[in-house]
Amino acid sequence: MDLSFTQAEQDFQQEVRDFLATSLPHDLSEKVRLNKRLGKDDYQRWHAILNDKGWLAPGWPVEHGGAGWSPVQKHIFEDEACLAHAPRTVPFGITMLAPVLLAFGTEAQVARYLPRILSGEDWWCQGYSEPGAGSDLASLKTRAVRDGDHYIVNGQKTWTTLGQHANKIFCLVRTDPDAKKQEGISFLLIDMDTPGVTLRPITLIDGQPEVNEVFFDDVRVPAENLVGEENKGWTYAKYLLTHERTNIAGVGFSNAALATVKRVASEVTSGGKPLAQNPFFAARLAQVEIDLMAMATTNLRILAAAEAGRAPGPESSMLKLKGTIIRQELTSLLRRALGPHALPHQPDFLDGGDNAETLGHEQAPGAAANYFNMRKLSIFGGSNEIQRTIVAKSVLGG
Repeated sequence: MDLSFTQAEQDFQQEVRDFLATSLPHDLSEKVRLNKRLGKDDYQRWHAILNDKGWLAPGWPVEHGGAGWSPVQKHIFEDEACLAHAPRTVPFGITMLAPVLLAFGTEAQVARYLPRILSGEDWWCQGYSEPGAGSDLASLKTRAVRDGDHYIVNGQKTWTTLGQHANKIFCLVRTDPDAKKQEGISFLLIDMDTPGVTLRPITLIDGQPEVNEVFFDDVRVPAENLVGEENKGWTYAKYLLTHERTNIAGVGFSNAALATVKRVASEVTSGGKPLAQNPFFAARLAQVEIDLMAMATTNLRILAAAEAGRAPGPESSMLKLKGTIIRQELTSLLRRALGPHALPHQPDFLDGGDNAETLGHEQAPGAAANYFNMRKLSIFGGSNEIQRTIVAKSVLGG
């Protein structure tokens, strides 16, 4: 198996680098580089730039406004965008819902929602997790009862990321309480401004209200908003989660974070020498770099399989599991490298309202908040403990 890029792929890589050099706004890349917080306007500005270029939806077919890229091209773009400190594209509409609609939705749903995702008219969020059904997603209790041409939805979702910006939510709801728990679930599309929908922010340990609770109280949802067949939502949920977990691997994010840690370790000193020469720190840094190289190779192997038409299976769980461990270790190493200067929590700096000189390295003000924020990686998208079980059952036959 040849995992090196072809000449055409190398040419594409240079095209991506040229685009990022000329089109990525400097103020946005500086916010990302220094781990400052991005607002809705920041995300939408980068969304619009990519859409104008035709690069917003790499995996969509060209006839639906996508770039039509191969898996290798998507990998190249994601890696280069991370290294250039571009904002991430919000995944809920583009890389999570859209593939489900293309595979299982009606022609009317595809025609209505995909153009609105591209234009930014719709901002989607995900209604999966519930207070009593986190890693055991099939235990969800939010009910939807058919009433003529509508479903009546009651229940609660939680950990709804960036839901405060969303005008749409895709939800898993229980439509047959008497069926086996995986067989009585349906997939509904709900307007956030429907009467009976209430959103309540949750402030996290990093001080940011990134996630939310969403409550449904007798919410009337048109039956035409059902995706696929009633009670078959578990199939669509697993399809969506496979895309989410592969994306969570975050090879590009880790490559960018590794470069930052190496630079900081070469610029700060310990015992009169650059920290990079400290044998204990150097050993830890070398181990995470080796792990990252191994994961990147696995990622390329999966991309090669995808090029050959094979869909990712338990490999997406392996990437999610190892990718999140590596990203958490890199945030831990950055805090170690910055020492006590990484301790203060400076919300004004993170929100872009503090121009005062910071203590220590320029990476220090955002290090602690980013470290705490990244603790979530091993939980969302299916906890790492669940991923280990999936790998054990699928690969090892446990």
